Parts: sequence; structure tokens; C-alpha cells
Amino acid sequence: MADDASRPFAGLADVSISEDIAVEGDISVPVGTSRRDDELSTLDEPVKDTVLRDLRAVGNKFVHVLYPKRSSALLRDWDLWGPLLLCVTLALLLQGGAGDSQDQGGPQFAEVFVIVWVGSFVITLNSKLLGGTISFFQSLCVLGYCIMPLTVALVVCRLVLFLANNSISFAVRLLVVGASFGWSTFASTAFLVDSQPPNRKALVVYPVFLFYFVIGWIILTFSP
Repeated sequence: MADDASRPFAGLADVSISEDIAVEGDISVPVGTSRRDDELSTLDEPVKDTVLRDLRAVGNKFVHVLYPKRSSALLRDWDLWGPLLLCVTLALLLQGGAGDSQDQGGPQFAEVFVIVWVGSFVITLNSKLLGGTISFFQSLCVLGYCIMPLTVALVVCRLVLFLANNSISFAVRLLVVGASFGWSTFASTAFLVDSQPPNRKALVVYPVFLFYFVIGWIILTFSP
């Protein structure tokens, strides 16, 4: 009796399983996850492929700004490369103004940077305080990419001023800057408004309106 208590599974040694009994089920090692991780991993990717992929992503975001629609692509795959590129271009094109050598001269490179990034920061903070659902960097991404119409307007204004600087050229510049200002405001609100509470959307649009209005005014009043 003591031996049986010390060996509780001793009787199982005499149990045999017939070979006719089919063993159901299979054991497999999942390989899909590792393959998917390999596809998403960029550690072993050539630098050229990484740069081209990032450039395509920036280009796609520019297309979303040119044709604004209710899409989450600009918010989901956010980055700050495009806004940085546009800000640098804007600051460089605003150099060489007629007033740069005077005390009340045109905007300097650092001033343009401060206006763009501090303005974007304030609008983003306002959006979050009003209950916005998008992240801080997503808002910065949208506001930065939507400067593109105003940057294009600055290029056109520089060309117009190069050809002539009179009342007709001012009217052309006013039309171009006004259209670009409206497009930037419309494109940014198309992405930002849906993330706000319905009764607070106007409080989000107003700072965006002022932000692009200031940039548009700087472009319109610039003279080489």
C-alpha cells in the first residue's frame, strides 16, 4: 500500500495506445508575424531607399494639401520634414527686402521661424485645450504643410516684382496672396475641424485664420 502511494502513476506504464487511433490537430509555428516585422523593419534598408520613401511620403502630403479632403493620411503618417522645408524656403525668399538695411526693415530669417513655429505651437495648444482629439505633432504637421500655398504665392510675387513694381503688380500680388491665404485656411481646417467638439469649431478656426493672415500680410507687403 505504501509502494502504491509513492508511485501514483505507476499503472499508466501498462496503458498502450492503438496505432489505429488517429491523432487530430497539428502544431505549426506562426511565421507570418516575423515576416511582417521584417517587411516593416528599416534597419537593414539602404539609405537611398529610406530617403526616397520619405520623399514620396512628403510629396503625398503636399498632394493632400492641394486637394484637401477628409482623409486621415496626413494625420496618421505625420512628419515635420515638409513644414521645416517650407519654413526655410519661406524665410529665404523673404530675405533681401528693401527694408533689410533699415531699422524697420523686413522680416529676418529668425523672425520668420519664430512666427511660423510659435504661431503653430499656440494654435496647437489652443486646439488641445478646447478638447481636440489629434496629437500635438499631428496638428503641427497639418499647419506646417498647409503653408505650401502661401509659399507658392511668395514665389509668384517675387516673379511679379521682378517684372514690375506698380499698382498693377500690387493688384496681381493681392489676388495671388488672397487666393493662397484662403486655400491654406480651407485646407488646414478641413483636417483640424473634425477633431474638435461641434460647439467649439469656430474657436479653432479663428486662430488658424489669424495665423495664415499674418503670413499672407508679410508676403504681400514684401518688396525687394
